This record gives sequence, C-alpha cells and structure tokens, in this order.
Amino acid sequence: MISEINTLTFNGIDIVDVKIQVHIGKGIPTFNIVGLPDKIIAESKERVRAALNSIALDIPPKRITVNLSPASLTKEGSHFDLPIAACLLVGLDILPKAELDKYLVMGELALDASILPVAGALPAAIGANAKNLGIICPFENGSEVAWSGNSDILAPQNLLSLINHFKGTQRLLPPVPRLEEEVKKYPDFKDVIGQESAKRALEIAAAGNHNILMTGTPGSGKSMLASRMPGILPEMSIQEILDTSMIYSIAGHIKSGQLKKHRPFRSPHHSSSTIALVGGGHSKRIMPGEISLAHNGVLFLDELPEFSRTTIEALRQPIETGYINIARANSHVTYPTKFQLIAAMNPCKCGYLTDANRACSKAPRCAEDYQGKISGPIMDRIDIIVGVNENVGYGTESIHTNESSDKIKERVLAARNLQKERYEGYGITINSELEGELLYEIAGLDNETQTLLNKFAEKKKISMRAYNRILKVSRTIADLSLSQKIKKYHLAEAINYKGISFSDKVI
Repeated sequence: MISEINTLTFNGIDIVDVKIQVHIGKGIPTFNIVGLPDKIIAESKERVRAALNSIALDIPPKRITVNLSPASLTKEGSHFDLPIAACLLVGLDILPKAELDKYLVMGELALDASILPVAGALPAAIGANAKNLGIICPFENGSEVAWSGNSDILAPQNLLSLINHFKGTQRLLPPVPRLEEEVKKYPDFKDVIGQESAKRALEIAAAGNHNILMTGTPGSGKSMLASRMPGILPEMSIQEILDTSMIYSIAGHIKSGQLKKHRPFRSPHHSSSTIALVGGGHSKRIMPGEISLAHNGVLFLDELPEFSRTTIEALRQPIETGYINIARANSHVTYPTKFQLIAAMNPCKCGYLTDANRACSKAPRCAEDYQGKISGPIMDRIDIIVGVNENVGYGTESIHTNESSDKIKERVLAARNLQKERYEGYGITINSELEGELLYEIAGLDNETQTLLNKFAEKKKISMRAYNRILKVSRTIADLSLSQKIKKYHLAEAINYKGISFSDKVI
C-alpha cells in the first residue's frame, strides 16, 4: 500500500512541490527515507517514531520506505517531520487520505508529539493558496499563516489534536492574524544639536527613499543621525508588511506568529562577510542576507570603507534593480532587496583629515587610499552625499529648541502622499523608483532649469545614472516644498547633495 501527502521545499520565497510517499510492505522491519534528504530529514524517522509512541501508536514491524518526490531534488529542513508522520498515519488508516489530499502539510515534531514552529510558514501558505490547497502548520505559526489569505488553515498544537480533528472528536479553530505587539520608541532628532544640513539631507532621503552617505570626523554624530532615520519614515502598508514578513519567515525570524509591522533597520558590522550581506550559506538552501532582511526598510552601513571591497561591490545590482540573484551550482534564487541605503564614513583612516593638529603623517595621501575603497559605480548609486560637521558650537544651543522627529515626519508624509497620488496607475509609489520617459515627464523642467542641468552635466562629465538621480532628488525637494514644478534652487540643492560643488560657474 502506498500513501501520499503534499508538502514543499523552498526556492527563495517561492515554494517547490514535494510529495511524501510511504510504502508499508513485507520484509525485514526497517524505516528508510529516500529522495535526497539532508541529515535533518534523515533523523526524522526517530522523531516520528518517538512522537507516535508518545500517543500510544506503534509503527508496525514492517518494511517502511518513505520517498521524497521528486527524488532528484535535494531537500532539507525539519518541516518534513509532520508530513512524514501524517503520510504514515494515512497508510495505517488512522488519517483519511481524501481529506489530507486537500492540504499542504508542514511542521516539526517533538518527541512528545507536540508540533513545533518552522521557518517559511507564511510563503508556504501563500503558495498553497495559489494551488487551491489548504495548509496544516504548527500552532505557533498559525497567526503568521492567517495573513496569507488562505481560507483553510489547520494549526494543531500536537499530533493527537490533528488526529482528533479528522476523527470528528475535536475541532481546530482557525488562527487569528497578529502583528508585532512591541511599540518601538525611536531616538528623536530633537536630541541632535546642530547638524542642520545633515538633518535636511536625511529628511529629503526619507521623503524620496533616496540613498545617502554621511562623511565626517569620528564622533561628529553620523551614527546618531542614522539611528533616528526610522522615526521619520512612514508606516509600512499591509502589502509591505506581507512582503517583508515573507523574507523574515524564510529566515526564521518571525516570533510567535507575529508579522513585522515596523520598517526593518539592519546595521551589519563591517566585518560581515559577503554571504552574510547578500545571502547564501553553506547549506543547500540559500538564505536571505542583510540586504533582503532590510527590504522595505533601511540598511545602515557604518564605516563603509572598512567593509571588504568585494562586499561593497556586491551591492551594485541590488541597489539598482531592487533584487539579488544568488546562483549556486545546484540552485538559483532571487530575493527582493528594495532597501534604503544609509552609509557613513570617515574622510580618512585616522578620521582627522581636515584637522592639521590631529591628522596623521600620511595625510592627504591616506585620504585618497581610504576613499578609493569606494568605487565610482557605488558612489554613482548614492543620491545624497552630505558632510557632518564636528564643531556644533558647544553650549550655544539647547536640545529643546531643536525640531522633533514628529515635525519632520509630518513633512515627509506630506511629500510621500503627493508622490503616491502622482504615480497612481504607474506601478510605483515614490520618486526613487522613477525611470525612463516617466522620469523626464514628471520632472518637467523649464528651459532655464533644463539648460542649467545640461551645462552642469556636460562640464562635470557626470554619468547618465547620476544625471537621473539628480532629477529624482530635485523632484523630492520640490515635493517637500509642495511645489508642482522643479525650480532652479531645487535643482541646485540636489546637485550640492551629489557631492559636486558649484565652484565652476555654469549659469
């Protein structure tokens, strides 16, 4: 007799169909799992055996073969425990085959037959819904899965309750969707004394979702400013919550089934490897990296030149396209990476290039070597470059006179609402996503402003990418001033934030 159960394995945030097949036949009593299982799945037979024993069910002394089909596909993960046990119970006529055929099953078994949470429940439920299947998942994944739109969800706490549900002696209630209950208190901009130009630059970056690089001496407040960025960003939409939570679900970062409602703020250390940043791993399953975990949020790279050159260069494609393709010999995975990059760096290795009393003996040569670690293509992808001044005038300002994050956020939200209305029907929502003909149509520069930009671009020999990014930032600056048109002073400010001076007059 052969029984079958629907389950899955993962390819990024997509699911791949897997059939669990169990054959119970005559012969020397054995329990074999075939079909390219990894070590975790190979150990499933012991967890399944112990779980069944704990609810007074014995595996018959027969030759039992479990096949994971398709056999040529490598599988890994503890979520195969429950479907293997369920398939075995179907073969023993304890669970109804006709009913189980309507579900995709996933879950890890404890030795006492309780069902433990697993990674990837949300994308699994969405994938099952697309295939017109219900899903059976662990109880602790229930709230997470409830957001998937799947109308047929069973989230048992243990194997016995699942059996009783299909026997009709117990009813499993549908899970209730839940968001993070934690209330995040972000640091406030009112605590930052001075640094008006840096605050202004961060406000523009937040309003248009632009990438920004802050440069300045050690202790000038770059990290302090970056940590306050989440406090002026708009709340995530439901779609953004789902998109972000799917990645966190795959990575196993969803706790108690609560979806991520706060925008991610990822700040990896500069010693992080390229794999840690872009994704991958030593296992057969390619996991998302920091740039994917920052999807719809902020990726803060402090001490940018201290990251390895390979790691920095790996950001090129994700910044430009909004996704990362990770190719391995046996798999190819794509993860979304629509993050906002905030980077910070010192002007040189010692950090005191502009201070003759504290600069090292290698200045200014050390600055050239240090800044040279950031390639031209990466700098080209950064919209705003701003200096953070060390001297803020000690004792000249009161913390209470500075503008709060709430006031800045009001202007950011007003600008974002303008963009949302403007791009309705275009498939984008924000200025940083503008491309092609739409960018020039939306920019709508008058002759004088267009001439200024063209002369400047020709004189400084900037790339077309830099040209377009200046236009995008100009549009955001205009939105913050509630202007329908990009004025000359909007453009001038955008060029200034691109790290290029107006010392050579082109007007």
